[in-house]
Amino acid sequence: MAQIFSRKSNVYARVVMLALVVLPISALAIASAITRSPYNTNVGIPITQPVPFSHEHHVVELGIDCRYCHTYVEKSGNPGLPSTQVCMSCHSQIWTDSPLIAPVRQSWRDNKPIVWNRLNWLPRYVYFAHNVHIAAGISCNDCHGPIQSMMITYKGKAFWMSFCLNCHRQPEKFISPRHDVWKLYRDIERYGNHLEITNGQGQQISPGLTSRESALLEGKYYENQGRDLVIGEQLKRDLHIQSALLTNCSVCHH
Repeated sequence: MAQIFSRKSNVYARVVMLALVVLPISALAIASAITRSPYNTNVGIPITQPVPFSHEHHVVELGIDCRYCHTYVEKSGNPGLPSTQVCMSCHSQIWTDSPLIAPVRQSWRDNKPIVWNRLNWLPRYVYFAHNVHIAAGISCNDCHGPIQSMMITYKGKAFWMSFCLNCHRQPEKFISPRHDVWKLYRDIERYGNHLEITNGQGQQISPGLTSRESALLEGKYYENQGRDLVIGEQLKRDLHIQSALLTNCSVCHH
């Protein structure tokens, strides 16, 4: 009896079976890569604003406290955006004729607020309170990246649910004393990117940025280690933070 299938048929069959396994996995991997890419998340992409505001100039070079412009960041879930009155408290005296801040002067004359373009969005069913996180010493840079060095503000990080859960499951690895939130920018202004020097017992020999501050300076992911972790564990007890409650869906979703 003549052979129905040629010898190449086995090869074809193996290729087809391999393709049935590889192609769906590859499609999922490609879809995931596109979903998490800056193309979709807008991470690292500057957003055009009505006024080209530079955080680097105002925060690092001039030393203006974040709370001067984001007035409600310690008091409310919404940090607030700078009003025309806040901008003009300085610019009625300096750079009064600069074309860069012409929209601010126009807003002042017309008594109409500046409409800033939003960088970060959360789904409507997600609840996030800035004041709660600031009270626990979560740095602005933990979520917004190297905000102090942005000439034109961009989205620093993508807020995947896993990003939030990493902190909620082990908050001691991320929390710090509340004053450290603002101390970071004063230290950056004072020391630049120079690290502190310590001895074998962890005692400071020469001032500079701590390991935590150095990581936050660059907007890197950082988990408390050494003395920072000891402080985080103590704060967790003092603030009565319970990981079991933080990982309850109802804490963030409504």
